[in-house]
Amino acid sequence: MISTSEFHNGLVFEDEGQFWEILQYQHHRKSQSAAVYRTTLRSLQTGNVVERSYASGTKFREVPVTKREKIYSYDEGANAVFMDQETYDQVSYPKEKLGGQAKFLQENMEVLGVYVDGKLTSIELPANVVLEVSSTVPGVKGDSVSNMTKPATLSTGLEIAVPLFVKEGDKIRVDTRTSQYVERVKA
Repeated sequence: MISTSEFHNGLVFEDEGQFWEILQYQHHRKSQSAAVYRTTLRSLQTGNVVERSYASGTKFREVPVTKREKIYSYDEGANAVFMDQETYDQVSYPKEKLGGQAKFLQENMEVLGVYVDGKLTSIELPANVVLEVSSTVPGVKGDSVSNMTKPATLSTGLEIAVPLFVKEGDKIRVDTRTSQYVERVKA
């Protein structure tokens, strides 16, 4: 059992039959009232993010979390198939649970499988991935004075805003958490 005083970012615990990961927390106390922990939590079953407050001293069951390296192999309809690096077992995981991150998957991409209580609950992608720009409109010379952007479609079908100097065929680094352009990658 863990107490609210042991909260830290990344901690996984069970509350009301669901597994929650702490994304952010804050200890808060008003002058005459009891201390409260305000948290931002992500459900490991659904991926939903919620905000909850807990009274100081509340106890929860800590959940054992293990992460195992996996490689994305291929699409299988509504599922993505990953191969475990240690056992070479193949695991199907619903793309619906990946949400927008499914657009970053590339063949042979290394990811982390997050196991809670021995069950695969989520897939963690690397913070940044390198993708090729498959189509974009040409930038207009002289518009580069300000931080203007234009739409670009990447090799995986993802559409993001890129600076005007990026052209078709360029490889760019994209942040998987925000789906934003980071930098152009030199070949």
